[in-house]
Amino acid sequence: MKYALIDRRRLRKLNKILKKINALSDFMAQLSDEELQYQTVLFKDRLAKGETLDDLLVEAFASIREAAKRILGTYPYDVQVLGAIVLHQGNIAEMKTGEGKTLTATMPIYLNALSGKGVILVTTNDYLANRDAKEMGKVYTFMGLTVGNIAQYDDKKLTPKMRRKIYNCDIVYTTHSGLGFDYLMDNLASSPEHKFLRPFHYVIIDEIDAILLDNAQTPLVISGAPKVQSNLYQMCNDFILTLVKEIDYKVDEEKTSVWLTEKGMKEAEAFFLEKHLYTHDNIKLVQHILLALKAHLLFEKDKDYVIDDKEIKLLDRQDGRVIKGVKLQSGQHQAIETKEHVKITTDDRAMATITYQNLFKLFPKMSGMTGTGKVAEDEFIETYQLEVVVIPTHKPVIRIDYPDKIFPTLPEKLYASMEMVKQLHQKGQPIIIATANVDISAIYSQLLLMEGIPHNVLNAYNVAKEAEIIKDAGQFGAVTVATPIAGRGTDILLGKGVQELGGLAIIGTEKMTNPRVDLQMRGRSGRQGDPGMSQFFVSLEDDVIVKNGAKWLIKHYKELSKTAHSHHPRQLKAKRIARAIRQAQEVSENKGRGARAMALAFDESVKVQRNLLYKERDILIEQSHIPIQNTLETVIDNFIDQTVPLTIQNIERYILDNMSYQFEHHLLQSLNVENKLDVKQFLMDYIQQELTKKETLLKSSQNITNFYRTCVIKAMDESWIGQVDYLQQLRAMMVSRTHAQKDPLKEYKKEAYIAFDDMKNVIKYNILKNVMLSRITIQDDRLSIHFV
Repeated sequence: MKYALIDRRRLRKLNKILKKINALSDFMAQLSDEELQYQTVLFKDRLAKGETLDDLLVEAFASIREAAKRILGTYPYDVQVLGAIVLHQGNIAEMKTGEGKTLTATMPIYLNALSGKGVILVTTNDYLANRDAKEMGKVYTFMGLTVGNIAQYDDKKLTPKMRRKIYNCDIVYTTHSGLGFDYLMDNLASSPEHKFLRPFHYVIIDEIDAILLDNAQTPLVISGAPKVQSNLYQMCNDFILTLVKEIDYKVDEEKTSVWLTEKGMKEAEAFFLEKHLYTHDNIKLVQHILLALKAHLLFEKDKDYVIDDKEIKLLDRQDGRVIKGVKLQSGQHQAIETKEHVKITTDDRAMATITYQNLFKLFPKMSGMTGTGKVAEDEFIETYQLEVVVIPTHKPVIRIDYPDKIFPTLPEKLYASMEMVKQLHQKGQPIIIATANVDISAIYSQLLLMEGIPHNVLNAYNVAKEAEIIKDAGQFGAVTVATPIAGRGTDILLGKGVQELGGLAIIGTEKMTNPRVDLQMRGRSGRQGDPGMSQFFVSLEDDVIVKNGAKWLIKHYKELSKTAHSHHPRQLKAKRIARAIRQAQEVSENKGRGARAMALAFDESVKVQRNLLYKERDILIEQSHIPIQNTLETVIDNFIDQTVPLTIQNIERYILDNMSYQFEHHLLQSLNVENKLDVKQFLMDYIQQELTKKETLLKSSQNITNFYRTCVIKAMDESWIGQVDYLQQLRAMMVSRTHAQKDPLKEYKKEAYIAFDDMKNVIKYNILKNVMLSRITIQDDRLSIHFV
């Protein structure tokens, strides 16, 4: 393989470090186990005396390399050491499938764990986290480091104390989603005892492109506090079924947004007996109409979701897996449930949210591993300041990647691809049929059944034994239908006699959304110098072409489709067509990159607000004294300034609503409402009387501090929940601003800023209510605070 000039320069520098590590191999091999283990003590001592991790790299890598040989029986190859150096330097190591990324990570993990600040290894699923923690954990434990694994536990049974113990280990294994939800949960803690994360230090992300690129637009959301259920879902679902496409509504070419035409608006006004649809009173109605339209036109069953056990479960379009515990926000999930006639679940409010992009940006040092990162290096540098270094393979890649076979229609492509599958299967060559989504995998499964070919299917309906199935995909006669990233991270070993047959065959059933996914599928074959082949079959009906292809290509397809015959497939060999298909894939990838950049830009406002609030919460949790006097005074000043006219009735109503349900009217008889200073003094005196009563009941200064802290945190959390939920809905509404020829991002940031300012006032107001209206009980020396 020819590397770019910049990669060759990088590798020259890395090889100099590699030579120094190799020079210590014999020395390390002569050490006894005890002497080798004692290296950890020596390294920590040297760090304490002022040396850096870079100073220790050569010796530490040589030590852990020797430990891996003794414990695992595997000695990291030179190319794995090169990858390890790249990881330590805070970059991405591109290593082909089967090159041993798991073993590569042991070296930077060990070195960085010596600092005592913790290292987190993030994988894409629980299986990989459990496997790697179990296998590699033996090496770290041998060298005197502690290892924790969040993924091995039932999440619901983990207490904050148990989580704290795991995260305080030198090395922690977890998944990207597990870490994200733990971060959000930690920042919802109401006391030091409920917090469990220590400051982030260094993270290594396995399959980094899948997490930071493919999942970048999926926000992590902790939901709770259900909203009042709307009765508009069914009515709007019934209404949109009466509409006609292009006449009553329109969908954009990319199928990302839908809107009513002028005639559609008239139809809605007639259906719902409204004089004017777009009024302030009809905001909810318009939202639900658009939700119903999106449910029917933008979300496809078996592509975006499946119905499992009478529930709507979302699918990851990249790998066909069910996304556990995630629901669409702002009523979209309920609209899809209505469409599919399943029970409508509650539309919960978003309590806390973060994107993977901003989650991993919290780490001072980040690196990652993947087999397909180079093609996205520009984006990695621009978004994360991570360079991608291509590591040479241990043995030359001898897999044959054949040029794409292009056909006009889907039936012709299916027939041609199945002909090749039958030919390969007849001689026993193992095959992976790579499909883009669940419904195409189901079609191929049916075709294979009709041909009497036994096979395994890996998609959203069959994930329990994913790793075992994919591991056996290289055995004689095996046929596996798999979505792109199913079983990723699991090595496929060739069975007896398979090498002589040509190795594992990859049959791609269409061009994927970006070149990385194509490369991932091809990379399943030809690991560690094994033989193999890949052949992609493409039709002009494939999603990536229909959504992103040139107009002349779509027109050409329509002409050819008139004379199509599935049993006599016509292969299109014109270079112009092949070039147009590559361009369509490039357009698709550019759209994906643009969408990720937009998601990051939208989340920037939330990020700033979230960081400010979480910082205040952390300070509050650690404070030994909680000052609230100024806050209460500000709330009273706002009430007095904003209440016009200021009357006895207004003041009494305010006290009864926010300060005391037992307030006695006669106390206001002598108050001069014309004098604002007198009114303020009266209200502040009344507040102080109530606080004195509560402090007397609480007795100890610690109880008093805990009481005020709880009141303030509750006010902050309730207000933040409302803010997060509002920002989620605001973002969803910004699509309509695009059609109104407004900059949606600019509008979003402006309104988000206004909302944050309003939230700060709401927090202060809620602090007053919590302090004044809460009820304190003490029973058997146990303090309880009851909020209204």
